[in-house]
Amino acid sequence: MQAKLFTLISGAISDATERPFTVRNAPRVGGGDINETFCLEGTEGARYFLKLNEERHHSMFVAEAAGLDAIAATGTLRVPHPIAHGIADGHSYLVLEYLALNPRGDARSLGEQLAALHRCSNGQFGFARDNFIGSTPQPNKWTSDWTAFWREHRLGFQLQLAAKNGYGGRLQSLGEKLLETLPVFFAGHAPRPALLHGDLWGGNHAYLADGTPTIFDPAAYYGDRECDLAMTELFGGYGADFHAAYRAAWPLDDGYAERRDLYNLYHILNHANLFGGGYARQAEQMMQRLLAATA
Repeated sequence: MQAKLFTLISGAISDATERPFTVRNAPRVGGGDINETFCLEGTEGARYFLKLNEERHHSMFVAEAAGLDAIAATGTLRVPHPIAHGIADGHSYLVLEYLALNPRGDARSLGEQLAALHRCSNGQFGFARDNFIGSTPQPNKWTSDWTAFWREHRLGFQLQLAAKNGYGGRLQSLGEKLLETLPVFFAGHAPRPALLHGDLWGGNHAYLADGTPTIFDPAAYYGDRECDLAMTELFGGYGADFHAAYRAAWPLDDGYAERRDLYNLYHILNHANLFGGGYARQAEQMMQRLLAATA
């Protein structure tokens, strides 16, 4: 199976790069929980990073490539360049530029460059296509009103998924109340649409050998820049130098601490829908605290 698959992908790489490429070796490498990941080593000395999944998940790779291209076009932050994607031998695949990554590097530059990315705007919230947060669909219909976007396409959408997944009762009743009170959180806050990575947990950034920051696995869209910053605080992985450099480049608005929990609720709801476990209870607790803050 692998030999035929890698031969087909080699042909796609050759077509995309206009240079001959034949896989010599394909060791598995780390790259998340959703996809199989490999380093494709060619007889010509070139290397590429490969993601594999079931054929039905090809749209995830199309969306990921679009997000990487959008970030790369800003010239602000380094991302792996998409080479090719498609369907071969019953699999969907995405081939990316291979980057040798390190866990440590210039964290201050990461903060400064993220602020520069967030200054890239287009006037509306959303994105040119729907994409995915993990393997969960993420709708990105263009919307001029941020409160409406967050209500309908982020929290509301996740709550609907949660109901389909059997999370009713208290989770839904708290969710309905929170959606009704959203304008309170955005009173006096009028964010400009900023290009976001969209899934900026600690595992989605690293550094090149010279310390250059790199981000990858985006769920890109135009939204409130605070969404990215909130997620950097949700699971850790971003140090004081990063946060200080971002704030020096672009100070945060008043009320960020309250909105941070509102934005991170989206990811906790998504984790409940993807993984179950205690995430639904954590979401309920977050909503209780948010509602108490509006009382």
